[in-house]
Amino acid sequence: MSRYVSCLATIAWLAAALLAPDALAQSTPLDAKLREQIISVTKPGFMGPTLEVTLFSPPGDGPFPVAVINHGKASGDPRWQARARYLLPSRSLVERGFLVVLPMRSGFSKSTGLYNSVGCNTESNGLQQADDIVAVLDHIATLPQADATRIIVMGQSHGGMSTLALGTLGRPGVRGLVNFAGGLRTENCPAWESGLARAFGAYGRQTRVPSLWFYGDNDSYWRRDTWEAMYAAYTEAGGNARMVAFGTFAAGDAHGMFASRSGLDIWLPEFDRFAIEVGVMPGKTLTSK
Repeated sequence: MSRYVSCLATIAWLAAALLAPDALAQSTPLDAKLREQIISVTKPGFMGPTLEVTLFSPPGDGPFPVAVINHGKASGDPRWQARARYLLPSRSLVERGFLVVLPMRSGFSKSTGLYNSVGCNTESNGLQQADDIVAVLDHIATLPQADATRIIVMGQSHGGMSTLALGTLGRPGVRGLVNFAGGLRTENCPAWESGLARAFGAYGRQTRVPSLWFYGDNDSYWRRDTWEAMYAAYTEAGGNARMVAFGTFAAGDAHGMFASRSGLDIWLPEFDRFAIEVGVMPGKTLTSK
């Protein structure tokens, strides 16, 4: 009987974790200077998951251009992954006048639902992640402080791949994509790196908005020939992309360049140029510090 009660308690705890995004206490203080807030976005459909979304806003009422930052996937259970904030990049984007939006996808952090790896189908994995991002964009478009006609979508690691997958959907208002070390390691799958390149090729074939890519030589996730193959597959399929191959990242693992203070000098000038080109940001730049 005690084992039965214990099982029921475990099931009840799991149900609470899946259905209640506030089940775990928020322990990180909000950044008042960046007007940080956490909102919940429920996906349409029967028992659609509720997604945890962080916003950072410039002073004033807007409407502001929107920068979406899509998080990566840490090892282990996604539910225990911390809420993504990317404070250094977010601060730099707010200084440039962006409303910064950081969605936690299904099964990550306090977002309900389950992360679905889709086995070895890397292309499908990215598209499932993109479906969550679309739900968040739909909600953001209803906010008075958001200019839904000027959106740039960014992502790091798994979030970079999800960003490129989003590009296939032709989302109105999305003018550019930025990919920081994007991809997904599925080492238990045969020829997983070739599968990753094929997925990127499929995304490039269906995407019309331009993209900006950042990869370094000392990336702990990807060999240079891996990301070169992904880029080649994407562009040869028709994808409009510009690669910033920044070589060896002197401050450490190139996979984490985006979130690093040392990375600001690498990506911010390129981002400024790109954001101006796609009409998301006015024709001016700021310092990276």
